[in-house]
Amino acid sequence: MDNRPIGFFDSGLGGLTCIPYILRAFPNERIIYFGDTARTPYGSKAPATISKFAVEIADFLVDAQNVKMIAIACNTVSAIALAELRQRYPQIPVLGIISPAAHTVARTCDKQNRIGVIGTKATIASEAYSKKILGLAPDFRVFGQACPALVPLIEEGIIHNHIMELTIKYYLDRFLETNNIDTLVLGCTHYPLIRESILKLYPRLRIIDPSEELLLSVSDTLNKYDIYSGDQNPDHVFYASDLSENFINMINLIFRVLDKPVAFNNFDLEAFQEKRG
Repeated sequence: MDNRPIGFFDSGLGGLTCIPYILRAFPNERIIYFGDTARTPYGSKAPATISKFAVEIADFLVDAQNVKMIAIACNTVSAIALAELRQRYPQIPVLGIISPAAHTVARTCDKQNRIGVIGTKATIASEAYSKKILGLAPDFRVFGQACPALVPLIEEGIIHNHIMELTIKYYLDRFLETNNIDTLVLGCTHYPLIRESILKLYPRLRIIDPSEELLLSVSDTLNKYDIYSGDQNPDHVFYASDLSENFINMINLIFRVLDKPVAFNNFDLEAFQEKRG
């Protein structure tokens, strides 16, 4: 039994889409979440910058919060910095979000499917999804499309409206038609928030949501290391580098359904790093 929390982090509020799956499956687990809302989006930044930000957040989760596991609820960080974080923190499991989704694609699709992956510029440029999927199923066909404007719109709460639908169509109309896509991987944890809008425009698409698939990795890790929590009333804490109204509203929306106690905190990562020296 291990009552230490599980640490989740993302470039912003998108990683919150992973949390309900975890808490429904493991109600005794305590969650510490960090959203780097002050520096979002990550997807248009240089890989070295993304790695630097990821290390700063992981240092906070490990050194200040004593987490027993880190789950990277960010496709961009998983694509760029997963290996570095695993090397930096060998004492705890560090999970990425890309691998479990790729395994789901390999398990549920076949070579007749035409698989599309949408994500940030950094995620698509890394080809992390294509490499992982083709490593598991070499005869599959995988196509990528960067959608850089989606995350800023979602962070601003522009989700269920005409502006979002126009933006989705701008990125996906030609991509889906040209490549005859039938299966779409939402390669950014922000994108489940616009899943309904995508399906409204393209109702025949099959959607694979890595936010949901991350649950499989968390479950396997809790079981492998036997680090389940016995806490009967866990208190979850959500940190942000800029505690915006949108961030708080999204947390309230999620936990109004789950009826779980939560706390919000603003946290200055730069001051934390300076104090650590």
